Amino acid sequence: MSKGSNKPVPTTALRVEVGWRGGPGVPDADASALLLVGGKVRSDGDFVFYNQPAHSSGAVRHEGKRDVGGRVTDTLLVDLARVEPAVETVVVAASADGGAFGQVPELSIEVKDAARGEVVARFDSTDATVETAFVLGEFYRRQGAWKFRAVGQGYGSGLEGLATDFGITVDEPQHAAPFAPPAVPFSPAPPSPYAAPTPPAPPVTAPFTAPASPPPPAAPPAAPVRLTKVTLTKNAPTVSLAKQGGTSGALRVNLNWQVHKQFSGWGSKLGRAVATHSDLDLDLCALYELADGSKGVVQALGNTFGSLHQPPYIHLDGDDRTGAVATGENLTVNLDYKDAFRRILVFVTIYEGARSFADLHATVTLQPQHGAAIDFSLDECTVPSSVCALALITNNGGDLIVQREARYLIPEHGVSPQRTVDRAYGWGMNWTPGRK
Repeated sequence: MSKGSNKPVPTTALRVEVGWRGGPGVPDADASALLLVGGKVRSDGDFVFYNQPAHSSGAVRHEGKRDVGGRVTDTLLVDLARVEPAVETVVVAASADGGAFGQVPELSIEVKDAARGEVVARFDSTDATVETAFVLGEFYRRQGAWKFRAVGQGYGSGLEGLATDFGITVDEPQHAAPFAPPAVPFSPAPPSPYAAPTPPAPPVTAPFTAPASPPPPAAPPAAPVRLTKVTLTKNAPTVSLAKQGGTSGALRVNLNWQVHKQFSGWGSKLGRAVATHSDLDLDLCALYELADGSKGVVQALGNTFGSLHQPPYIHLDGDDRTGAVATGENLTVNLDYKDAFRRILVFVTIYEGARSFADLHATVTLQPQHGAAIDFSLDECTVPSSVCALALITNNGGDLIVQREARYLIPEHGVSPQRTVDRAYGWGMNWTPGRK
């Protein structure tokens, strides 16, 4: 489709994929949708994005990102049959994280029939420059049917500017009020000595009236939309997956690291390290304890890669020995079986090529299939550690709570990194030597 053109689309469930070509120096992008009446949202609930992943009507849901061969897509599911009658337009937008859309190659929006997978509309945006947010397309009603229009309108003020333009109340930092001189207290003037005294008024007896019932308390104002992504830090170390909408589907755990002194190169957001030393081998692992009491480990060592659809419902996609694989090493947790989990500890070990994490500055991303991505940075390691506990996921009454750990552990002489993590967290497993 060309910019400004439109075409009919079926009134059914549609997969809307905002896509681009990832790579070094390419900013990340995030898809969002706004449901409009008269060109504005009715409330902040009509804004669907990574921190608010589902509309109350069920008509729009943010499904998250995928990377296939370097082609990254962020997907929204739009069910036009469930859009409320008052809603006239569903706008699909994208915002850039860490740069402008002029740095994002092959930016496009593709609309597919969710059931059959057929492409019903596609628009490639080719004229982006300094914009940090884009309205890529919109669904709108026309004579009882739905059409899709290719828009391609950019904003230089990012997601905040786009959101406020459509009537969203955005959470902003509070600023101090400007200085004002203190008010002078009011003092009534003394009575004039020349004024005649006023005789007191006779008492008035009012008829009895039953006291009125107190008015009901006013509903608290809705909290403004928070545009920042979920980031776990020392001061805010936990997050609920249920509150983020991540209660089913796949939870993908991905590690990004950078090499400074021991190796040269850099790590992409997708978790690979391109280093001059091919001997560097980091392993992403998980200890698990299920609700039935069974325990184990998922890791490349010993080829214990796990399984998604049978216990432990955790799977490691492979062993990247060099860091040169585009998708890196990824753990996937099947949240459809969340009630089967008691706790999961995600950790990383140095298999070979380095003595410690002292020069690896890592960021871990947990991406639920239905919910906001959860990012947290690991503090710089200052000890000779070869194993780092990243995140502890525990089942709390059916809700999975993610706890930032960032614990750099130092194995004793002759003790494996896995046994060291086991001791630190009281897993109580028996360990035997293993190899790849």
